[in-house]
Formats: sequence, structure tokens, C-alpha cells
Amino acid sequence: MNDELRERIEREAEKHALLNAVKHESDADVGAIMGPLMGDNPDFREHGDEIPGVAGGVIGQVNDLSYEEKRERLEDLAPEELAEIEAEDEEDEHDLPDLPNADEYDEIRMRVAPNPNGPWHVGHARMPAVIGSYKERYDGWFCVRFDDTDPETKRPDMEAYDAILEDLDYLGFEPDATYKASDRLETYYEHARELIDLGGAYTCSCSGEEFSELKNSGEACPHREKDAEMVREEFEAMVDGEYSSGEMVLRVKTDIEHKNPALRDWVAFRMIDTPHPREEASDYRCWPMLDFQSGVDDHLLEISHIIRGIDLQDSAKRQQFVYDYFGWDYPEVVHWGHVQIDAYDVKMSTSTIAELIEQGELDGWDDPRAPTLKSLRRRGIRGEAIVEAMAGLGTSTSDVDLAMSSIYANNRDLIDEETDRRFFVREGNQLPVSGDPPAEANPPLHPNHEERGVREIPVSDSVMLEPEDVPEADERIWLKGLGCFRYAEGALEYTADDIDVVREGEVDVVHWAPATESVAVRMRTPDGDVRGHAEPGVGDLTSDEMVQFERVGFARIDRHDDEEEETVVYYAHP
Repeated sequence: MNDELRERIEREAEKHALLNAVKHESDADVGAIMGPLMGDNPDFREHGDEIPGVAGGVIGQVNDLSYEEKRERLEDLAPEELAEIEAEDEEDEHDLPDLPNADEYDEIRMRVAPNPNGPWHVGHARMPAVIGSYKERYDGWFCVRFDDTDPETKRPDMEAYDAILEDLDYLGFEPDATYKASDRLETYYEHARELIDLGGAYTCSCSGEEFSELKNSGEACPHREKDAEMVREEFEAMVDGEYSSGEMVLRVKTDIEHKNPALRDWVAFRMIDTPHPREEASDYRCWPMLDFQSGVDDHLLEISHIIRGIDLQDSAKRQQFVYDYFGWDYPEVVHWGHVQIDAYDVKMSTSTIAELIEQGELDGWDDPRAPTLKSLRRRGIRGEAIVEAMAGLGTSTSDVDLAMSSIYANNRDLIDEETDRRFFVREGNQLPVSGDPPAEANPPLHPNHEERGVREIPVSDSVMLEPEDVPEADERIWLKGLGCFRYAEGALEYTADDIDVVREGEVDVVHWAPATESVAVRMRTPDGDVRGHAEPGVGDLTSDEMVQFERVGFARIDRHDDEEEETVVYYAHP
């Protein structure tokens, strides 16, 4: 083997060792690189006996480098191969499939289009979670467009506009733009006029029942062949508010014999007598239907991809007629199934939740029993945990189930290491203490972080235990952070046994609270309020701090209520 060949082998061995090490984030191995090395360099094969010795020295040098040093060296030697590895890694990290035909667009542009009839329930989080994730992946753009063009049956709630934007912020996303459809009526009117001039729409004064009979039998409405001038004149009268609700509509001319009756000459505008709650829109009486309004907006906002429920497939088909008249290209569409969420007795419905709040059965949108994002936020669950769970559902056309336990698991991963531990005894039994125990218990603030120190829990003449933790007569228990006690004659007698009795499985460890120095706590949970007592340090915690009540679960400190002489906390999850 001459020096030139040896240098080539060393260069190629270094490249393949780096590829192997960076791809698997571990040390390179001679056996793992020999196949690719020889495959890329068939002229090396006649020196096969010598190559492992040459490569071994190079691999040793590569393995002495840090991961970042390996990556930097590989970027110098083989930037294209490094890019392929990173692309594969990125693809593996995604729960969501690639957007269809994404590479055909200069920019991925998407929209979240809520109906502002109330704050978001948990199911609503799926759309922004997925769209926000796609924006980050493709360095794209997304807007919030409030589809608020139905001031009667889906009447907007004036507080919902800001509430929804707050929910979006909680999930960790900031829209690139925000629009209200009720601000854009003149834009929709202009497009309706153009559609009329193109022969694509006509005014119709048939009753709903009359048109339904004609539509279902595939017969044309008698108003279908009006001349454009008459249609334009009657549409202007609609815009001027000269008709009452139900008197006149503007229909998109489609195919009256279409195999799907739902697509036959559908309504684009109708009259609504009820004023819009927004002052800026309160004078309008001629309102677009969602399929017309949304279709026009998606084009004008240059939306590249739409995500919508599979039950809305007809919307794309209706809008396609309008797009064909105008010569527009329809966006890519991803349809998905519904998401079902467990753990709540309250129906996942904005109107139902609003009704329960009005009736006083729920305290508000952030009641822990309400399946809303505001409730999860008040309970101390981070938006990131929700986004991860929702994105993990993917975009299947089948209905999917989301267990709240998956959100809880994500949140636990986010907060466990930073959350200190405390004792909280639910509905406790007070038991006298005897036998000269230590005057103070000092369990750690966090079992994995000794540097944070310990808690200082005073021990007086009695403690509180949860009812199921009270031992049988003459049995021993270990009060965590304090020591071993025997239950005899209605009292806990300190025994001074060492921790070996716990390690050997003879004694159960239980949490507790001092009877006199404890803090009264009301813990609000999805199943109702739970009252009890916590160690005194809980009274010094500030609002929004998270705590893990040992053997109970995580909770968020909400407030210290001086009037009720209690600390109110919101239960997050186990």
C-alpha cells in the first residue's frame, strides 16, 4: 500500500466514521463503517486485510472528538451527507406528515378561522397546534381570521375575540396577522357583483321549502334565468337592507342536476335582521354564508393549505364553483377526523359550557370542571404539553381519541424537575404524637436536587393523616421526613427505628401535616373541591407557583384567601 492510497483510505475512513458517529450520536465502530467504506471505494477491496488497521487509527481519533466537533468536521468534509442525515432526523421528529405539494409554494400560508362565540375548549387546540407546528417546520405564515358573519344563529361573543387570542398565546403561537370577517363585508359585496356579471349568481325569493323541493328533484329555480341587470339591481337592494330576513337570497349558479343535492345552487348571501354585536358591523343586513366568505378570503389572503374536518368536504366542492368562475387555483386541502377527549363530564361544546356558566353550574370558563383551555391554564398545565399531544394525533381522516393522561404526562415532563415537593393531607384525621420525636421534620424540597435545601415542618403534639393511612392497632408507619411511629391506643408513638425498616418493606411511608401549624387548603379539581391541610410552608408560596403534593399530585397555587382563612390551589394532574 503506497502513501497516496493510505491517505485516501484515511480520508474516506474519517468521513464514514464521522457519518456513523453523527447519525447515531455515538462512537464510530470499525465493523459498522467497513461496508459503506468498501462499497463507495471498490478499488480498496484488494487491500481488504490492511484497511481495518488503517481505519482503526482514524476511528480512534474521531471518537476522541465531542459530538459538536464531529459535526463541524463532517460539515467540512461532506456537507451534503450531513444535510441528508439532519433531514432524516428532522423527519423522524415530526408526528405530522408533510403538507401536500409543499415544495410547489414559495411560502406556506395557513389560517386558523374560529367562530368567536366563546373561548376555546380543549378540542379547539388541535387546529392551532397543528398549524403552528407546520408554520415552524416550513418557516411559513398563518393568520387568525374570525369568521363572524352570522350575527344570529352563531352570534359572536364580544369578549371571545380577545379570549381566543389569549388562548392562542397560551399555546405558544403568535399569528402573523389577525382579521375579522365582519370588517370585510364590502370586499365580499364586490366579489358578489363580479360573480353576478360573470353569470355565476342569481337572486332568489323562493321560500326554503320551495327551493328544497326543486333542488331535490333536480329542477331549476324559476329565478335562475334572470338577466344580470335584474340580479344586480336586486342584490343592491339586499345590500341596502330593503328586504327582510328570508325574503331574498343570492345563490351561486352550479349544476342543478349535480349528483350531490347539497352542491346545487347554494346560498352565498342572505338577509339577517338581527344587528351584529360589533358596532362597526351593526348596520349591515346582507351577510355572506361561510362558504362564500371563507372561499373569497382564502384566495385574497393567498392561503396555500387548508385543514378542515372531513365532515366539511362539501365546502371545498361548493367553493370550487366560485373559484372556477373567477379562474382561481384552489388551495391544498387536508381533511381530518374529529378528536374525542376523555376525562370530562361536561360536553365539549362552547354553547353548552356557556349555558352551564349562565345557569351557575360552572363558575366560569376557567372552572376546573370545564373542558376549556382557560381551565387547563389555571390548573397549571402548560400550553406546550397540549400542543405536543395534539400534534401527536397527526391528520388522520379517522376520528381519533385523546386521553388527557397524555397531556398530563407531557406536562409532568416539563415541570417535574423544577417543582418542589410539599405535604397535603386530604380530609385528615388528627392523631396525638408521643415518645419524644424530633421537634422538626426536614424532608427535601426536591429529591433530585439537594442544593435546594429542605423544608422546615414543626412537630407539636399531634399530626394529621389521610384516613386510609391511619394504621391498624400496633402497626408501624413512617412519617416521611420525620421517622417511625407505632399506632397504639389512638396515638402515634415515636419508635426511633432507622430507615432500614422501610427498605426491608416492613413499614409503609406516608405523608402528613402538623395539626396546629398547618395551612387550610381548598383544592379545586375536575371532580369538585377537596379540602385539607398542608405543611406551613405552602402558606408562603406565591400565586402561579407549582407544587407537587407528595402522593397526591401537582397543583398550582391560585391565591391565599384571608377572608376564608385558606389557600386555594388548582389541581393539575397526578
